[in-house]
Amino acid sequence: MTHHPNRFIRLAVASVVALSLAACGSTTKDSTSSEPDKKAAGKADPDAELKSGLKIAFLPKQLNNPYTDVEVGGGKVAAEEVEGEYTLVGPNDASASSQVSYINTLIQKQQDVIAIAANDPDAVCPSLNQASEAGIKIVSFDSDAAKDCRDVFINQATTQGIGEFLAQSALKVAGGKGEVAILSATANATNQNAWIAVLNEELKKPEYAGLKLVDTVYGDDDDQKSFTEAQGLLQAHPDLKAIISPTTVGIAAAARYISSSSYKGKVAITGLGLPNQMREYIKDRTVEEFGLWNPADIGYLATYAGAALASGQITGAEGEKFEAGKLGSYTIGVDGEIVLGPPTTFNAANIDDFDF
Repeated sequence: MTHHPNRFIRLAVASVVALSLAACGSTTKDSTSSEPDKKAAGKADPDAELKSGLKIAFLPKQLNNPYTDVEVGGGKVAAEEVEGEYTLVGPNDASASSQVSYINTLIQKQQDVIAIAANDPDAVCPSLNQASEAGIKIVSFDSDAAKDCRDVFINQATTQGIGEFLAQSALKVAGGKGEVAILSATANATNQNAWIAVLNEELKKPEYAGLKLVDTVYGDDDDQKSFTEAQGLLQAHPDLKAIISPTTVGIAAAARYISSSSYKGKVAITGLGLPNQMREYIKDRTVEEFGLWNPADIGYLATYAGAALASGQITGAEGEKFEAGKLGSYTIGVDGEIVLGPPTTFNAANIDDFDF
């Protein structure tokens, strides 16, 4: 799979994530320390040589998931670049405790790094702490484990970055002015609401004075309801210039409706979607552009972070820096968070470079 060629602008804004980051109940070996052993064990040496032959294991939420396959595929590419030994294990279901037995097996196999997308932030804690005590570095990606149970967390994008992208893309596809509306998932979706809150703040800025947000509706991440809600937006607001849908279900449903209606070419659509589901709508010019993070780059960055940890270049402390191959330099943020970057923009020029 081809990666997006542009280097991401690093964002320093802390991300709001739906998962709980509450500390797990386990304690570290040194009960007098206020931070996990894995960060107190030693100082980072940014000049340390990146070790070769590292055993790097990926443990996604579940196997045989198209999105997950792309993520771990990026991790495998990076493992080859750092001359490491890549292993992929995982459950076929995404239940809370389904990953525990795999962590225990990876401890026995003496891995150097475990990269995990946690099904439950706390259920994996006892096993991850055992892995840390065995000297294994823990990188959570995509879906965080409780922060005291891992060294660093690879986050897809910040809330701020996604909200800014939605505003910028809406301004572009609407031609700089006109009425816009939001088609979201559920009314209580934490991430959706956080992105929309940023979008609303962005729209107050002078550069967005030409846009007028006239409605926000909810398709509940159901394809048919999202389709109906998109239809209803156009009936209620005949002068609408653009629909902003920060949900993969919503944007595809809205595009399907517009593509076969008299609004095609008159009402633009943007938001967050998957290239494979949106390709036909880019090709038939229903949609000019949309965005999402590149899941392959999440896995790729997780490998490089794990290798940097295992090589002693970083410990997971805020402010430490490391190199991540083609993605460039990264700085660790608060609570060990490493943000991949703002969403990738997909359009007619690059849509065929992606397969997920």
